[in-house]
Order: sequence, then C-alpha cells, then structure tokens
Amino acid sequence: MSVRDPAPLDAPLAVHQAWLPGQYPMPQHPMPQARLGLRQLATLIGAGLFFLSPTIAHGLGVHPARFENRTLASFGDPREGWAWLTGLPAWAADHLPLRDRAVQVSEALSRGVFGEPAALSAARPGSPADPLLTPASQPPISAFPSVIEGREGWLYLGADVSGACLPSRSLSDTLASLRRLRAVVEASGRRFVLVVAPDKTTMVPEHLPLDYLGRECASWARAQFWRRVVPEAGAIDLRPALAEIARRQGSPLYYPADTHWSQDGGVAMTYALAERIQPGITRTWQLAPTGSISWPDDISPLIGRRDTHPIPTYSLAPGGQTDRTRSIASDFRVPLRLTSAPAAGTISRPVRMIADSFTQFASRYLAAAFTDLTVVHPETVGAAPRPSGDLLAGGEVVVLEVAERNLLSGTSPILRPPVITDIARQLSAHPAR
Repeated sequence: MSVRDPAPLDAPLAVHQAWLPGQYPMPQHPMPQARLGLRQLATLIGAGLFFLSPTIAHGLGVHPARFENRTLASFGDPREGWAWLTGLPAWAADHLPLRDRAVQVSEALSRGVFGEPAALSAARPGSPADPLLTPASQPPISAFPSVIEGREGWLYLGADVSGACLPSRSLSDTLASLRRLRAVVEASGRRFVLVVAPDKTTMVPEHLPLDYLGRECASWARAQFWRRVVPEAGAIDLRPALAEIARRQGSPLYYPADTHWSQDGGVAMTYALAERIQPGITRTWQLAPTGSISWPDDISPLIGRRDTHPIPTYSLAPGGQTDRTRSIASDFRVPLRLTSAPAAGTISRPVRMIADSFTQFASRYLAAAFTDLTVVHPETVGAAPRPSGDLLAGGEVVVLEVAERNLLSGTSPILRPPVITDIARQLSAHPAR
C-alpha cells in the first residue's frame, strides 16, 4: 500500500497482543508460538543466571571485589516492591563474580587491539538536579569516563567531573543540608565542625589533560563550591595549608594513581581540627618523619591495573616528647573507637566524627591528639541514622569530614533530610550537659 492509498477507516489497528484483554481473539502471529516460547525461555534463563550468579558465587566462596571508590549496591528490601525490583540490576551487576578481572581483561584488550583505554563509564546514582550543562549539550552520565587519563601518567577519578557537572542536588540544597545539620547539633548543646577534603582535581589540576568532557562545567562548579561552602556552611578550608605544604616539599600531596591525599594531608587536617576545637593546642606538638608504608592505588584498578605507592609516615608528640601515634587499619564502616590517657597537648573532650576514606590518612595522628574519639563512615550513618545519632550523642563535639566530590555531586548520605531528622531526634533526646 502506498502513501497515496490510505487504509480504509474500518481496517483493524495493528496492536501488540499483550495490550489486549484475554477475551479478545488473538490474530495469528507471524512467528509460531513454540518458537516465540523458546526465545522467551532463553531470555528468562539468561536473566535468571544474571541475577542468581552473585548468590551462587557467594555459596562457592567467591566474593565480589570492591575495587571502585564507592560502596557496592545493596540487595535492598523486597518489601519496597517496585523500588526493590528496579534496584536489583545494580546489585547483580556490582556483585557479579570476578567483575574486577573482567575490567582488567577489557582494558588489556582495548589497549592491545585498539591502542586506547576501554570505554568504562562513571556510574553515579540519582538523577541530575540543575545540571551545569545546558539540555542541548548535556551528555548522559554514561558518557563520562570512570577515569580521566592526564599528562605524565597521572590519573583522575571521573566522578570528580561527572558529579560536578551532573549533581543529584543543587549546591544551594547541599549547603542548606549542612546548615541544618549544624543547627541540630548546636541546638543539642554540642559543637559542630565541618571540614572538606579537597579533590585531587582541585589541588593538582596541572596534570589534567588539556581538554576532556566536562572540563568547563566542573571548573565552574568547583569555583562556586569553594566560594560558598566556607562562608555559608562554616567549613574549614584546607586548601591554603595543603598548598603551602606542597610548596615546601616541592611535590603535590596527592599521588598520580590515587584519588586521596598523602598523610601530609591527614596531618594538616588533624592540626586544623585541633586548633578549631581548642585554639593554641598545637603549639607544643612535634612532628617528625618515621619512614613510609606501601599503599595500593585506588584509581588504577578501574582501568585494570594494580599498583602500589609508598606513603611517608610521621611521629606526633603532642606534648613535645612522647610519640603517641599508632598504626590503625579501618574504613570506619564499623565505628572506630580511639581512647587513650590524657596528656599534655592532647584534647580530652569527647569527639564524635563522621568521616570518609580521606580520614584514613589522618587516623594515626587523630589517635595521638584526641583521647576520646569515635569515627563512623557517612554510609553507615545513612544506613542506620538512629543508632548513629546515639553514637554522636556521646560526644561534646561532632566533626563532619566529607570529600569535596561527595558534596559537589550531592550524593553524600549525610545530606539526606530523613537522616538529619533522625540524628536530630537522638541528639535532642540526649542533650549535652
């Protein structure tokens, strides 16, 4: 039939048989039902293997590797209905056995055959709110790489850029959440201290490639963030201290294939927190180098590599004589309690701290300077805000350390209104004496 020969008005409409109620007679499908059934069966078997493989692998003792700089998706609660079902693909993908090996193979094949890195996209939950790219030029989140390969072998976490360009909440909303958290802590009679760990893209931009997806919008977002987070949220700005240490050392405080700062950054944060809580306390502190430890890179595994780098360590004698540092291995997902006997130069007030992986590089120095400190990860607080509120109630000071990218992207669990509400209930129920 040509376009000049329109169909009669009484001709039957072409519809999919699944759209019609059961009582309507079905037209003959051009594909035999048995053949259609076999295809559907194969699809169901494939889907079943995809969703069940993590469970089967777990039963065989194969556990998923958390090689990305984020938490693996959780199984969720079946009582949530469709919300649970829609989250299953992310859980199954994150928990596929040997997924880290698959990334290594993909990267090796892409570089060996095509001479370029594999197109591994940056994943970030949530939908963009007030994206900084115009709708006409806004690429999907999958267009952003998980790793930005810079100059002279430097690697940058793609989420530093994708989260800045496509935030899940506006900067104004993020700052409002931080102010609200401060208000509920201070209303309970406690002190609140906020410190932001700068991203590597902020502190060492000179090794970024000359051009990359999101360069302009991420640069603009970072400038707006730092212009506002200090005066509007009362954050400690560590950038000047970090820049001064890097100038004195003649080298950056961040590593080429890792997204975190060095222990020099952890020391700088420890000094800044101590001075904010008890001004003048660091006058007697003595810091001295003690050697180095080997630390695994956290960006290179995203492109199929596994490397380590040495991290210089230090001793810290708060009273000027005795080194009180100790080796601590914790990611704070289970709360870490650090106690010691009070001594000259230490802070004896109970401090409760919500902190992410940047604080791992400060934990040995925090243990030296604070005699009653408990550290818990933001993901743990987001998953269990009421028990976490009880934990925070044990302190006279509440410290929040959060990475710049987690605020820029709006993805930190501590920003969620229900989480802050539950913390407020627990703190108000146990006001500081």
